[in-house]
Amino acid sequence: MKLSRRSFLKLTGTAAAASFLVGSGMKGVAEAAEPVRVHYGREVPTICTFCGVGCGIICHVQNGVIINAEGDPDHPINEGSLCSKGSSIYNVSYIYDSKGRPKPNPNRLTKPLYRAPGSSTWEEKSWEWMYDTIAQRIKDTRDKYFTGKDENGVTVNRTDAIAWLGSAFCTNEENYLFNKMARTLGIVNIDHCARL
Repeated sequence: MKLSRRSFLKLTGTAAAASFLVGSGMKGVAEAAEPVRVHYGREVPTICTFCGVGCGIICHVQNGVIINAEGDPDHPINEGSLCSKGSSIYNVSYIYDSKGRPKPNPNRLTKPLYRAPGSSTWEEKSWEWMYDTIAQRIKDTRDKYFTGKDENGVTVNRTDAIAWLGSAFCTNEENYLFNKMARTLGIVNIDHCARL
């Protein structure tokens, strides 16, 4: 179809007029519609946890339940826009039921799970047990494979049996502290998932 400038302007004008007429004729339907839930929610600003960029998010909370999450237009990093992961952050904690009301996501893990070596089942453990077990395993591995001096007699104070992989969920400051902790333990195999 060959479209001249004149026919393009006619077509655009017709589309604009039709949109206006349809919009003005639907006034009664729009007034009868249910008001938006977000209007009644309290705004709570937060930071997206999916990567280290730190985009701003506004969570709308009503009766202790998050009813919506959207980009923060006043945030200097993302200025209201969110990537596909940040846009879906609401669905990590909540899903909609058949009537369109938010309810907790049944697939979200809320308690620590442990699977023993050789086992095929997961069992619930307390956070204290998990922290103690992880700390003890790190200490045992470090003590077993710690190297104080290399073959030339140079003090190295390191272990090659533990590796540290930084997380994109953490901010730069958190990764800096984790890096310091790993080096304090003598870990030399340190990397970050953004480099892989």
